[in-house]
Amino acid sequence: MRNTGALIGIGLLLVLTGCGSKYVTPGGGVSLEGISDYSIKERFRTKPAAPFPAILAVVRVQEAGYTSYSNRGYGEGNFSVVTTRDIETDEHFDKLASMPQVKDLARVNRLLLPSHLRDAKDLRRAAASLHADMLFLYTLDTSFRIQGQGGPLSVITLGLAPDRRAIVTTTASAALYDVRTGYVYGVAEATHTTDHLANTWSEVRVVDDARQETEREAFVRLLDEFSKTWSAVVEQYATEDRSL
Repeated sequence: MRNTGALIGIGLLLVLTGCGSKYVTPGGGVSLEGISDYSIKERFRTKPAAPFPAILAVVRVQEAGYTSYSNRGYGEGNFSVVTTRDIETDEHFDKLASMPQVKDLARVNRLLLPSHLRDAKDLRRAAASLHADMLFLYTLDTSFRIQGQGGPLSVITLGLAPDRRAIVTTTASAALYDVRTGYVYGVAEATHTTDHLANTWSEVRVVDDARQETEREAFVRLLDEFSKTWSAVVEQYATEDRSL
């Protein structure tokens, strides 16, 4: 019995040690097209209705069950909503708020969301509760690769590839919805890649810092691209009275 207990104890120690030497990559982004609440035919019928200057509600969505080492998605269903900032800063949102014809920003929190998330209409309802006119919806899709080891990794063994490069790539995507009608004003997308010596990835924290660094820069680039989209939206729609 003593020998059996000792073997069990050694086994548990090995399991715990093994868990500490691996990094589980976070969940991915979500298809903004996939969570649309309209069929193709209905989309052609929708019309813009937001007044200018407009109040923008900001929502980050990720795949269902999204989890990272610094964040967790809220809600069940077709996607989850990330309501806690980890890579976003006040300066990022100040940039959105300072765009021409933006009256204010509204942040959607989980108190306004249903527990089961089906499509963009659930997010538009939450935005309407804040009297927002438009919904700035964005998602981050991050992949991890070790050079020479094939496709994206879901689990990374730490410190075992000293002569390889570890590559992190994030694609940030956004869509701008009319809260009242669901009309899509435009989209934007940006990608950023960083690479690191794999032997520096000896701790979970170090790997996650690399993720956040890459996602933060991709988000900055997304805002730059979205500012161009917004300028086109203002030019086309701000001269018309669309208040309801």
